[in-house]
Amino acid sequence: MGRLCLFLRSGLQIFAPDRKQYCVLDKPAQPYLPRCWNEPSSDGEGIESMPMHEQSSTDDTNIINWYALKVFYNRVAKIETLLSGRNIESYIPMRSVEQVVAGRKVRRRKPAISSLMFMHCTEAEAAEVQKQLMGEVMVYRNRGERQLAAIPDDEMQMFIRVTSIDDLGLEYLGESNEEWTTGDKVRVTGGIFQGAEGYIKRIKGNHRLIVAIEGVIAVATSYIPNCFLEKIE
Repeated sequence: MGRLCLFLRSGLQIFAPDRKQYCVLDKPAQPYLPRCWNEPSSDGEGIESMPMHEQSSTDDTNIINWYALKVFYNRVAKIETLLSGRNIESYIPMRSVEQVVAGRKVRRRKPAISSLMFMHCTEAEAAEVQKQLMGEVMVYRNRGERQLAAIPDDEMQMFIRVTSIDDLGLEYLGESNEEWTTGDKVRVTGGIFQGAEGYIKRIKGNHRLIVAIEGVIAVATSYIPNCFLEKIE
């Protein structure tokens, strides 16, 4: 079955818990700098040709997972087109911004992070992307390991569910901080985020739901009333 290419948007900063190596956004307006990889070479290969790895039907690397992809030189759109041509599903976090056009305020969607996207493929395909586009992209790896870091499907689906909502209040959180994934885990029972699950935190006096892809990124929703929160035991 063909895979569908998705897009998304969101806020300002990148969060990365401890399980995987991670990247930190030094300033919201600048590409974040990876702490876990060597800097890419300036003579990266082109992205027009990327043969996919041939896989054995008995190899565990044929299992399809989500992988986070660090994209250099703000080329997420080109990489998305390339992956689409290979029937690899991709997801680009997006955010809503308001602009004044011809005297009218309009809302538009744009990539939240110019160098972050996700792909849904086998480990062999992810490794081939890494190999063929050396200097153009880097796939997140498990901390202290060579193995590519597969993202649990439930984490990714919850992240997509929350960040696909066109809400100006969505905000990406900063550097790695365990406090974002500790405390009460809750489920939202009403409002635009109904069904979402994560950790409830008080930010600037408001209850907000934190949804994280461990080791990669976290996002905070806008204010959620207490009456819409159900604690998960």
